[in-house]
Amino acid sequence: MPKKIVLAYSGGLDTSVILKWLQIKYNCPVVTFTADIGQGEELTPVKEKAKSLGVKEIFIENLQETFVKDYVFPMFRANTVYEGSYLLGTAIARPLIAKRQIEIAESVGADAVAHGATGKGNDQVRFELGYYASNSGIQVIAPWRDWEFNSRNDLIEFAKLHQISVTKDKLGEPPFSTDANLLHTSSEGKILEDPWTSPPEHIFSRTRGIEQTPDHPSIVKITFKNGDPVAINDKKRKPHEILSELNNIGGEHGVGRIDIVENRFVGMKSRGVYETPGGTILLHAHRAIESITLDKGEAHLKDEIMPKYAEIIYNGLWFSSERITLQKLIDKTQENVNGDVNLKVYKGNVIIEGRRSQNSLYEPSLVSFDEKGNYDQKDAEGFIKINSLRLKNLLKK
Repeated sequence: MPKKIVLAYSGGLDTSVILKWLQIKYNCPVVTFTADIGQGEELTPVKEKAKSLGVKEIFIENLQETFVKDYVFPMFRANTVYEGSYLLGTAIARPLIAKRQIEIAESVGADAVAHGATGKGNDQVRFELGYYASNSGIQVIAPWRDWEFNSRNDLIEFAKLHQISVTKDKLGEPPFSTDANLLHTSSEGKILEDPWTSPPEHIFSRTRGIEQTPDHPSIVKITFKNGDPVAINDKKRKPHEILSELNNIGGEHGVGRIDIVENRFVGMKSRGVYETPGGTILLHAHRAIESITLDKGEAHLKDEIMPKYAEIIYNGLWFSSERITLQKLIDKTQENVNGDVNLKVYKGNVIIEGRRSQNSLYEPSLVSFDEKGNYDQKDAEGFIKINSLRLKNLLKK
């Protein structure tokens, strides 16, 4: 039996029920830890709710800068996209929370940690792999795999029994299963479990519907240094400030909504609706600056390893040796990824309008039709003949 437990606590229905359940089942102190990673919510009510449930040690920490600087930006250096669409907004947050949760457990003398991820999802894997990567001997409690509850209706009944307030959505109903941080929002459950049913507009909180977006574009210049954005419209910003500003611009113009059915690590397909406005802008801009600063071989190699890198993060292996090894390779390619990208944001689109760099490999004299330059067009003939040999040989079959 644990002597003290640190719970990753959001203040929502699931983790509030878990908090009370842990107190009843284990009859030991429960410490709550809430990470402010840009959920966009006032966290004072979270503290008050934990207090009302008898918690004596409450940790609420602003980790937005660490989240963006040490997790989001390194991931975006790889142009990371899972299964062609998903920018990994949930997956990239879990390692940071898990690591800090272990640090808190060690500081308060706790011998166990707990989380609110269900036994059907990926987050249980991400949290627990993060725990064990930081403390191999920690006891992990996963209530959704241990308790008698099978649905959120069961949680609501338990909450009513123990006078735990249940939040409502904009229609006065129990909310969708949601997640939010500075990179994205996600929604699952309820009618979204039918992949044919359109998502209701009220679930979106970061982006306008296309029909409600302005009829004029926003023009944005993003400055990069070593692959990371450092300024917007010539104004230097901290990493979390840059992502926040891009979120505001993208959200106003309806950028970054996706509705996907993804293949979960635990073996099932799941439908999720995501908003990643700032991340979507950043992805387009980063690829644009790389287009003139990376050698062809570097760029193509990055594109080849990116799906594997994305899968590693999606599966919760941020702290693995293979992720760290790939990160070193990716970071090496970013040494000359410096310069500016001009883009237009309009009606859900991110349109690249220009890119420039002091490290540009683009050579106008090689591609210009108006001057001979340094390229003799006759040289192409030998290149074509060599590459045509195997095609000609196929005709002999």
